[in-house]
Amino acid sequence: MKVVRGLFSVLKTGMLALIALAAVGGVVTAQPQEKLDMENTLYLDLEYGRVVIKMRPDLAPKHVARIKELTRQGFYDGLIFHRVIEGFMAQTGDPKGDGTGGSGTNIPAEFNAGQHTRGALSMARASNINSADSQFFIVLADSAHLNGQYTYWGEVVSGMEFIDQIRKGNPAANGKVPYPDRMVRMLVASDATKIEAKKK
Repeated sequence: MKVVRGLFSVLKTGMLALIALAAVGGVVTAQPQEKLDMENTLYLDLEYGRVVIKMRPDLAPKHVARIKELTRQGFYDGLIFHRVIEGFMAQTGDPKGDGTGGSGTNIPAEFNAGQHTRGALSMARASNINSADSQFFIVLADSAHLNGQYTYWGEVVSGMEFIDQIRKGNPAANGKVPYPDRMVRMLVASDATKIEAKKK
């Protein structure tokens, strides 16, 4: 009985230690990682590394479909992050590079329950709520004031440390970046898998 009690004490102590470590980020959660749907996952390649993005067609089906269409056309490859505000967001997707350009096709707003927390992806737009086109932004810090005002369509699931390295703009110039970083390329993950398979 003493052995059982002693073992219970050790296990209890160990569990408390794990809980304490988890509270400060000392251990990775024991929950299995969610398996991503490759057809609704994007690979955004930056100079610093690969960012993996989970798209949410359940929340914004028209936006996700259009983003995938543009991605498959190579539209986003080489485009700059023209507006980046420290502690707020990094914006890209403009072929003109000054915030005034797009693909020429607007997408009707699909405001939804998606939260604009760190790592969220959402569509940029003008004052007209149905003016979203190709430009999108990645949220750098929780921005609840954007909820329900912009169409949330995805979230970064890995590689946020690379997004953090994107050069920041001047806040006094609305985040305009003098020497901007760019997207090397963007791929739908299912297409990337096929490309890699062909190389083997």
